[in-house]
Amino acid sequence: MMIDSLTGVLLVPAIAAALLAALPGYRLTARLNVLAALLTFATALSLFFVTPESGPYLLVDDLNKVFIVLTTFVGFTTSVFSASYIDHEIEIGRLTPAFVRFYHAMYQALMFAMNLALVANNIGLMWVAIELATLTTVLMVGIYRTHEALEAAWKYFILGSVGIALALFGTILIYMAARPVLGEGLSAMVWTVLVTRAAQFDPALLNVAFVFLLLGYGTKVGLAPLHAWLPDAHAEGPTPISAVLSGLLLNVALYALLRFKMLLALNPAAIAPGPLMVMLGLVSCVFAALMLYRRRDIKRMFAYSSIEHMGIIVFAFGMGGPLANFAGLLHMTMHSLTRSAIFFAVGHVAQVKGTQKIADMGGLTVTHPVLGWGLVLGVVAIAGLPPLGIFMSEFLVVSSTFARSPILALVLVFGLLIAFGALLLRLNSIAFGEPRGGSAPVAASYAPLFAHLALVFAAGIYLPPQLVLWFQHVSRVLG
Repeated sequence: MMIDSLTGVLLVPAIAAALLAALPGYRLTARLNVLAALLTFATALSLFFVTPESGPYLLVDDLNKVFIVLTTFVGFTTSVFSASYIDHEIEIGRLTPAFVRFYHAMYQALMFAMNLALVANNIGLMWVAIELATLTTVLMVGIYRTHEALEAAWKYFILGSVGIALALFGTILIYMAARPVLGEGLSAMVWTVLVTRAAQFDPALLNVAFVFLLLGYGTKVGLAPLHAWLPDAHAEGPTPISAVLSGLLLNVALYALLRFKMLLALNPAAIAPGPLMVMLGLVSCVFAALMLYRRRDIKRMFAYSSIEHMGIIVFAFGMGGPLANFAGLLHMTMHSLTRSAIFFAVGHVAQVKGTQKIADMGGLTVTHPVLGWGLVLGVVAIAGLPPLGIFMSEFLVVSSTFARSPILALVLVFGLLIAFGALLLRLNSIAFGEPRGGSAPVAASYAPLFAHLALVFAAGIYLPPQLVLWFQHVSRVLG
């Protein structure tokens, strides 16, 4: 049972990817894709009840359980949304069956790569998994084969490759720091071994390694000024992939960064990683908030909103301490649920209006009330209004920062208020402005959208004590 729980989150998507690559027909593969994602989520849930033993390659601990369950849940709901979304794209001729021949196989390959990165006990294997996820999403971003989509895919590939190369160099430096203490071979790359001897590693090598890791994985997180690939990838790729990018893949890169942050924290002579993360987090938050005012494409706007919120999360983990780490974990969870819900709404809105331009989407609550009010609820949630889950996490981040560094708290609040104003300004135009644009019939699937919003609203009103205790425990593990 323990082996099944750990290997299931890897074997199910891996087998599903191979099977889906061999099967023809969109509708059959769409159903199998949803089934595979559901089985993976069910297997991930079992990890809360049975914790497998760690090996030299795979690991399940208190930290990655949170990430694994969140990833598989959003992966499942996104597969449900993707089935109706891509089907409509085929019906209107924007995509051809030849272009989507391997779409579902690549989706499951992406899920496999993200899950592998989360359960990898070997830092080299984790790097390989994140690189695989990058290559898979590059192919999916360019699936429309338009000039803009191919340009976005190439930009993502080039910048992502630069980032992952920097992360590889940082990983090699970690190995070089561990080799004099642990000897050559596998043990010098196994996370559970590294943490037991990290205090004896060469601090100079650790310092340089973390700088490269922060820049490398920070590129994948989408932190400014390393974010240039993210808005284009969101705007030009299919909306289900935008939901996976913002809701999941950014978290996977952040998870890798947190692992190395914990490693440095165990060496008293190494630099403190927190201030570097705080700086990049604040820059990302304020920069993205200001850029929200200049966006005319709805998917680009929410891409910059993702950059802002990832900045908040990185800032919280950079501040460290039980309360800030708790707030970072809560914000990461609420952001993944809310952001993917917003992209579910945005995807169908773009289909019914036939455009992604904000100026052509006025009066959505009048022309399409269900989609319009669903988008309103999503934007209200991501803007951090009470009593929603993101308000709670942002309040905890700000209050814990005020107690330790009021100046940093003021800068953070400034970024939050700027972003809040921009989102409400755009929401007013899209939802309540003069009705504009066309109205194409779309067989939309609203279940994933409102399931995510219900969870976000429920978390803002009442967090189960068991979940609070779990997050508190994990926040202490982070240090």
